[in-house]
Amino acid sequence: MMYFKLILSLVLTGTVVLFVIQNISVVEISFLFWSFAMSRALLIFFVLAIAIVIGWLLHGYFSHRRNLPDKPLITS
Repeated sequence: MMYFKLILSLVLTGTVVLFVIQNISVVEISFLFWSFAMSRALLIFFVLAIAIVIGWLLHGYFSHRRNLPDKPLITS
């Protein structure tokens, strides 16, 4: 089992290194009044990180909302 984790981590690391090497070119990003240049690999990494954070926050919100007790109807 330890060799499987080692091999899997080496394969994933190699894949990430190949991805970065192949996407080293600089792209220009423009949004409203801002414009800046960055590596395509960094851009993809930041978009992935933002998506993970948004997914984590939405999951927490919906699981918290699902666990709230139903509000009773007030009848007079």
